[in-house]
Amino acid sequence: MAFSPELAEIRFGCGLSPVLPAPPDADAMLAGLQGPDTMADRYPIEDFDTYNDRVLKQGDLARQRRDETDDAARMELRESIRQASRDANMARGTWAARTCLRWSRTDTGFRERLVAFWADHFTAIGKSALLRYASSSFVESAIRPHVAGTFADMLIAATTHPVMMDALDQLRSAGPNSPIVAKRGRVQGLNENLAREVMELHTLGVDGPYTQADVRELAKLLTGITYRPRLGTVYLKDWAEPGAETVLGQTYSAEPSIDNVHAALTDLAQHPATARHLARKLAVHFVSDSPDPDLVAHIEARYTATKGDLMATYAAMLDHPAAWDPRPANVKPPLDFMASAFRALAMQDEPIGSMPFPHLRLRIFVPLSLMGQPWRAPIGPDGWPEDDAAWVTPQSVSARMRWAMEAPQRFCPDLPDPRDFVDSALGPFVTEPVRFAARAAESRSEAIGLVLSAPAFQRR
Repeated sequence: MAFSPELAEIRFGCGLSPVLPAPPDADAMLAGLQGPDTMADRYPIEDFDTYNDRVLKQGDLARQRRDETDDAARMELRESIRQASRDANMARGTWAARTCLRWSRTDTGFRERLVAFWADHFTAIGKSALLRYASSSFVESAIRPHVAGTFADMLIAATTHPVMMDALDQLRSAGPNSPIVAKRGRVQGLNENLAREVMELHTLGVDGPYTQADVRELAKLLTGITYRPRLGTVYLKDWAEPGAETVLGQTYSAEPSIDNVHAALTDLAQHPATARHLARKLAVHFVSDSPDPDLVAHIEARYTATKGDLMATYAAMLDHPAAWDPRPANVKPPLDFMASAFRALAMQDEPIGSMPFPHLRLRIFVPLSLMGQPWRAPIGPDGWPEDDAAWVTPQSVSARMRWAMEAPQRFCPDLPDPRDFVDSALGPFVTEPVRFAARAAESRSEAIGLVLSAPAFQRR
């Protein structure tokens, strides 16, 4: 089975477009990852440094309110605090729209797919104040810059990011024997959540070769890392557990240091179990729920040989024949389906770029929820399921069909001729029944909806 430009765009990219060419070969797909990130520049989403200004502003307002004695002034400040939260929440609508525009307009679809894959792998939803709305900023800062680097660098960036630490209760974790605990005269809780998820989800896998003792040792090693809005991610030695910690048989210096944390995360990133875990996860996500074992082994071997070099790892996936089996495999998750529909329709910046939040909520957020994938809100830290059965439920399928029939004309007022659209959207995978349905539909919008509802478009 050989490389196919159309299959490359469907399986590893954002779907076929009538105005953007499919990649000519795997080398072009890989080269696109190292070129300029034009979509991030064209459709900006706040990185965390920018988003942090919102956190600082709300914190200042809260302090002013605590110090204020006038009741009317306190009420006004309370409303300002609430407005800051509403503004951050509404910004999520803008970021969702820009994410869809990135998918619709990119000529390097593989990048957008990888960003989505790794964002799900490192699922992080903040819990406190404005951090609960900062998932997109987390992705912009911790994930997107590292998709063409090493897994170790991405792991370090994600693990020590404020949103991840807030999501997994790291911000107040202190070593039981740390100076801060001795000073306060009471034992502060040692948080094991971050350490456990780093091992179980992010590196070694749920069946990885680690014990509860390894989790606790890593948790001790992570003490000291926290977040302060005015400083960002910081390492507080007074909060760190003194003494050496041993994780998976490797002992790290007795002198508390951020370097020990980075070293431990790098060792986990390069562990053989991590190579196996990530190889299978990549193969399942991009190729098949039941991937060819030889494909998984091929990816694993390249990852191991390069110590987690992601470009080499992706190249291994793309150069294996099993990756190019032309039979449609995985069902697109709802966001992938929606964004690839926008791409097939060659959606322009308007009207989605200027839609007010209430409209975006009704036309993107609500449909995604009905399809089973609310925007940036997986149920747990393990992200969205890969199993097709999770997306092929009566409610999800019904919601997809309703959206396919109703949404295109709202986002793309000038709908294409269905006789052209069926070929540009499905390429060589169009079937005669779908082509007939596109010709015979009573209206242009109905014809477009039938094409988007077809199994050939729903799978990749």
